[in-house]
Amino acid sequence: MTRHSTRRHALALLGTTAAAWAALPLVATAAGYPERPVTVVVPYSPGGGVDIITRLVTPPMAELLGQSLVVDNKPGGGTNIGMGAVARGAADGYLLLTASNTLTTNKALYAKLNFDPLKDLIPVGRIGEAPLVVVVNAKSPHKNLAELIAAGKAKAGALSYGTAGVGSSGHMASALLERAGGFQAVHIPYKGGSAAVTDLLGGRLDFMAINPLEVAGHVGSGALRALAVLNHNGSRLLPGVPTARSLGVNVQATVWWGLVAPAGTPPAVVQALNQALNKSLAQPAVQQKLADIGASPMGGTPAEFGAFIQAESAELGEVIRAANIRAD
Repeated sequence: MTRHSTRRHALALLGTTAAAWAALPLVATAAGYPERPVTVVVPYSPGGGVDIITRLVTPPMAELLGQSLVVDNKPGGGTNIGMGAVARGAADGYLLLTASNTLTTNKALYAKLNFDPLKDLIPVGRIGEAPLVVVVNAKSPHKNLAELIAAGKAKAGALSYGTAGVGSSGHMASALLERAGGFQAVHIPYKGGSAAVTDLLGGRLDFMAINPLEVAGHVGSGALRALAVLNHNGSRLLPGVPTARSLGVNVQATVWWGLVAPAGTPPAVVQALNQALNKSLAQPAVQQKLADIGASPMGGTPAEFGAFIQAESAELGEVIRAANIRAD
């Protein structure tokens, strides 16, 4: 079994569906937590994927906990502004962060951080994930994934791809695709995925790896062509699009979300938040809303989420170092 298949097997064993946690009662803490509203920091601007996911799961959590969960958007610095604010914040259970892929990449990407994402933040629970899809302009000569990879292998730097920024989920997915396909392409980072999609539509990029939610409409209209989904199960939003694995390219790349708290947050508080999250994810209405945007609920324990974070950090850190990717 290869290192990566071992990792996938381990993560599969750890992955517990939210429904399995639906029957768990909420933990009553000695201090009667929570006694006031809880702030949930989103390290992105309002309206983006992480913001949407946060505002989807926090209302049912608030109802279960009996206190408001207030979303506070703190964008900038490649998510380091928001992450740093929580990492340095009070560890009392009243400050959380909706983390995503950058939690596992920024330590390797940035030479100087005034916090350690893996030590100063602790896992509360994994919310969910969505696959990424490789898309090209509909006028692209590359009709399938094999042709795209062949073009990349024919000449280093012959292909260009856009992403929402250095270290973004699309960047890491593209780097994994390059490694699995044995080719090198030119990375063009943008300040957000929408600008990159605009250039892909305009024929100024060769391909992108991106959340299907952001391009399903363009694929449906015929403006973009979807070549492969970078997970093992496909995408609800793009039925019929093959997975990279089924095409012989072993890539597993998703965008994921989870709640974390400042290190030192009391274990009983973490457990109460975790169980509120799992109960929320088990609600049919929440599951349907996630399905509508192409996401799958995950849930599970803080320990399982922590194991996932450590595995992702190890693999993606290796990719970042091997490709000499820097964000500063």
